[in-house]
Amino acid sequence: MVAWWLLKGWAGGGNSHFITGGFNYQQTKGLVNVKLKWVKDRVLDSVVAGGRELRAVSLLVSIIASNPQCCVPLYHFSRCRGQLGLPQNTKISTFTRKYPSIFEEVHLPNNGGTRVPWFRLTPQALSLHQEEVRVVEECQMGLVDRLRKLLMLTKDRTLPLQTIDQLKWDLGLPFDYMNSLILQYPELFSVVSLPDNRFGLKLLVWDDGFAVSQLEKNALVQGREGDGRNGTLAFSIGFTRGFGLKRKCMEWLEEWQKLPYTSPYTDSSHLDPRTDVSEKRIVGVFHELLHLTIQKKTERKNVSNLRKPLDLPQKFTKVFERHPGIFYISKKCDTQTVVLREAYDRHRLIEKHPLTDIRERYASLMEKGFVDRSRGLYKKNKCEGLEEDPLERISGGELSGFQYEGESDDYRYSEYESDKTMDNSC
Repeated sequence: MVAWWLLKGWAGGGNSHFITGGFNYQQTKGLVNVKLKWVKDRVLDSVVAGGRELRAVSLLVSIIASNPQCCVPLYHFSRCRGQLGLPQNTKISTFTRKYPSIFEEVHLPNNGGTRVPWFRLTPQALSLHQEEVRVVEECQMGLVDRLRKLLMLTKDRTLPLQTIDQLKWDLGLPFDYMNSLILQYPELFSVVSLPDNRFGLKLLVWDDGFAVSQLEKNALVQGREGDGRNGTLAFSIGFTRGFGLKRKCMEWLEEWQKLPYTSPYTDSSHLDPRTDVSEKRIVGVFHELLHLTIQKKTERKNVSNLRKPLDLPQKFTKVFERHPGIFYISKKCDTQTVVLREAYDRHRLIEKHPLTDIRERYASLMEKGFVDRSRGLYKKNKCEGLEEDPLERISGGELSGFQYEGESDDYRYSEYESDKTMDNSC
């Protein structure tokens, strides 16, 4: 039986003292060699299931909607193959045809007169996309603030654009965030050249009002101001039903919760990376990072290249395995997704961002189309679609600018700096 303080989060005094610039804490003990087992959580697995395909559908919808004719040839999708995150053995044509409630296939003649496949959005998908655009506009300042806080977590207030691209879905950033967000706030952001010849995004203004972590905010709301003054804050912890925690692990976790809490927005150079105190800071960094995502989860590979920007030690992602009461690693969808446990009441997200409702409606539309397709309801409509002249429906025939090249199997993955020593096994 897990102790009550593990379920609700323990917070108390301790022998540490909070001082400006860090904690005056005697780091006499090294990193305790404790390994907690991984236990499957079917409820949180259900939160992750289908996320990869939903993200791919959302990206394809944005690509089609951004085209002036709202209709795109199949080969055009191959240019963003790496961003879709689909399995390598999945053809884009197969994927789009899987959801006829989202994508409508038409066949148009290329320059040689051969009819080739193009895709446009169904009326339902187009309407939902337009609503999504309105929601993004209404939440624009909130999305900008999330991006500012993300950059404030980094050592130089700078991240490579490729890294932000990896996280943009989780942060709720729009497909064209560079034009629709970044360029609209030149007083906040600047695109800079990095030493490795890549481009990065730099935050120009530091705001102390944003340099407060979610854990610190929760402590204030719960009336635990004294914890912050003592430098001790505890994380909310819960385990999968039937987890079973050994006494040795319970004792270590109790002591670990009493260790000083270092805000992820403060300098941590004074911490010895070989200690539990440093590990608690790393946990705090990812606790805050997951709170910045709109669904409180992200794929593990998305954070594997954050070691240098966040000034983390080698094998930093091991904290996910060592703290299964804070983070759950789901192995659904042939990947590892890190979920913040405290953000969910079983499968229900406790604090829902308006964009999550849009995504849930996309998922429902996808499911309906998949089921109807399996019942053969789209076969007749598809045959009828080939008999009409789709040129009239799209843009009066002004589509000659596209050359059909066929579907490519060239996976253009961006080159990301990764945590080379990361152990992918759970």
